[in-house]
Amino acid sequence: MRKDGKLDYLEMQAAGAIDSVKSFYSAAFGWTFTDYGPRYSAFSEGLDGGFDASAAQDAKPLPVLYSADLERTLRLVEDAGATIKRPIFDFPGGRRFHFTDPAGNEVAVWAE
Repeated sequence: MRKDGKLDYLEMQAAGAIDSVKSFYSAAFGWTFTDYGPRYSAFSEGLDGGFDASAAQDAKPLPVLYSADLERTLRLVEDAGATIKRPIFDFPGGRRFHFTDPAGNEVAVWAE
C-alpha cells in the first residue's frame, strides 16, 4: 500500500535516446522495461534517497545504484558505452563512481 508523501518513482530524461538508454541499462544492470508508447518506458528497480546540502544549486537529481562488486560494475558500464565522469572514489559510507548514460543523465554506483 502506498503512503502519502512516500517517494516511490524516479523519472529521468531520455530525449531522443529512449532505445539507447533502454539498451544501456539492460546491458549494464540487467534492467527490464515496460513500454508505454514510443516515447515512454518504465522500470521497476527499487528506490531510496537523500538530500546533499553540499551540491550546487543547479544540480540535477542523482540516481545512485548499488553494486556488490564495484570494479565489475564499472567494467559493465564502460562496456555498455557510458562515459565515466568520476572514477571510483571513497566517500563516507563506501566507494562509488559516476557516469553519464546515452541520454546525458548522470548516475552514481556505490558499494560498501
